[in-house]
Amino acid sequence: LAAPRTGRDRVVVSGSRPPGFADVVAAAVDAELTPMGSAGAKAMAVVRGEADAYIHGGGQYEWDSAAPVAVAQAKGLWCSRIDGSPLRYNQRDTFLPDLIVCRPDLADRIIAAIQA
Repeated sequence: LAAPRTGRDRVVVSGSRPPGFADVVAAAVDAELTPMGSAGAKAMAVVRGEADAYIHGGGQYEWDSAAPVAVAQAKGLWCSRIDGSPLRYNQRDTFLPDLIVCRPDLADRIIAAIQA
């Protein structure tokens, strides 16, 4: 469960392997970084409004994020690779290198910060 909100936006990241670009993204959207457990927990924190974005850059397998991303998309959240390209599932190679799940209004700023 996420800590109480401070009023700032919150970006959830892996507690054990946050992406190297996490600080840049947090600064770009004026958010605090919040480490959290599984991919599903991080995606659902965004779905529930406990966080505003989930960024991941360390790679995972399709099964780690497929269901959470489907729920997030059904909720109207932005879900993509870190370059803004669509997430593709059910591929021969099941490794998914990165992803973003966020409020749609944050997507462009997050992607720009990562690409900068």
